[in-house]
Amino acid sequence: MSDDTQILIARLVAHQTLRRDDKMVKRVLSDELFRAEVDARLAACGMKLLDNVYADHVTLALHRNIEPKVFGARDTWQNNNFGLARDGVALLVVLWALIILPKRERQETHQAADDDQNDMFGTDKPVPRAEDTSIGIPYKALLADFGDKLGKKTRMDMNLGILGKLGFIERRGEIIVEGPLLDLLMDTDLLKERIINGALADVFKRAPAQIVHIPREVLAAANDAAPQQAANEETPTEE
Repeated sequence: MSDDTQILIARLVAHQTLRRDDKMVKRVLSDELFRAEVDARLAACGMKLLDNVYADHVTLALHRNIEPKVFGARDTWQNNNFGLARDGVALLVVLWALIILPKRERQETHQAADDDQNDMFGTDKPVPRAEDTSIGIPYKALLADFGDKLGKKTRMDMNLGILGKLGFIERRGEIIVEGPLLDLLMDTDLLKERIINGALADVFKRAPAQIVHIPREVLAAANDAAPQQAANEETPTEE
């Protein structure tokens, strides 16, 4: 095993995720020989490199045929829900549907989060990064629309905290945005049809009025301005 292969796998194990624009990640996604070496080494441990063109990060996951030997080793199946209760899993699916599905639609039409209309020549451009197409969900709107169904404020706050620690979401003040794992560990091809026409069909039909999509660049600007605003507020004024 080459030093680079060893280093990349060790970094993924240590950090859980790496950005697609990382030098070594870019190499494993473009260099077939290097990718084959990484895949072989991971396969020997029952693991695989998990990536998709719509996500800004990559991570590691178990091979499907290894899961029964890991999670089914005891008398009862050890589920892989990261310790989430049913309402936590439901909240995760709701956030995935509200954040990832609109982002995927924008990426497939080569449309940024703040674009008002499609670019006639947009499909000739590369798929936009998640960072440029992802959206933010206001916490208060999420609580108003789904709080009663997802354990009310106390349970929702607890589950949001868990999802944040696991890397599925990030909190930017009162705004909830996509974390590095939200678009990697959820099987879009499997879930999309079930969610839109099944479990959350009523949500997509009524399109909750209070859910407002906020481009991440707007959040970044607000975050940059916040320290200065706080400093101004703390500066004493002369009488």
